[in-house]
Amino acid sequence: MQPSEKISGVAVPMIEDDVNTDQIAPLQLAKGLSPDWGDLLFKRQRFAPDGSVSDHVLNRPQYRAPAILVANENFGCGSSRESAVWCLTAIGIRCIIARSIADIFRENCLQNGVLPVELAGADMDRLQSAVLAIDGAQSFSVNLPEQIIVSPDGATFQFDVSASDKVRLIEGLDEIGMTMKHLSEIEAWEARIGASHSWLQQAEDRKA
Repeated sequence: MQPSEKISGVAVPMIEDDVNTDQIAPLQLAKGLSPDWGDLLFKRQRFAPDGSVSDHVLNRPQYRAPAILVANENFGCGSSRESAVWCLTAIGIRCIIARSIADIFRENCLQNGVLPVELAGADMDRLQSAVLAIDGAQSFSVNLPEQIIVSPDGATFQFDVSASDKVRLIEGLDEIGMTMKHLSEIEAWEARIGASHSWLQQAEDRKA
């Protein structure tokens, strides 16, 4: 998983509530077992049934390769499909900033190196206004170690992130990788339990 420490680039405004995973990744339109995830992203919104291009924000030249997506309430609701995150990362998005993010979608982001940020109240009002005003002309940046978002005019927005989520994103670790950070403790526990509960160790150890 690609580490996410500092993310910088265009922030695309999608200031809508309840953007769901079927909108993000309409799998019914996928062709073949290895679809073009970037092409599939918001395909129903970006293209009319006859194939003509709509005025969807992601079709505008300045937003063809964003790094950050700024949404509103309940982003990523709906089904648990992990492909919704794959579609977003396929065009370069590494950070989602919303007033609220659906729980399963949030976990899928973390499993794929995407930073999910929830920002509320006046700070989110100001950030959304800045993103709309700049309209893709300049880059925003997100500093995960310092937990701040910086707009092109220098304004900063502090955000919260749990210590474990921060580590896994900075080091590029999935849940297995996070577990393996504690390998020495796991092996010590196995040795201790093996010594005190030998009846648990009757099966042949095939790890070697």
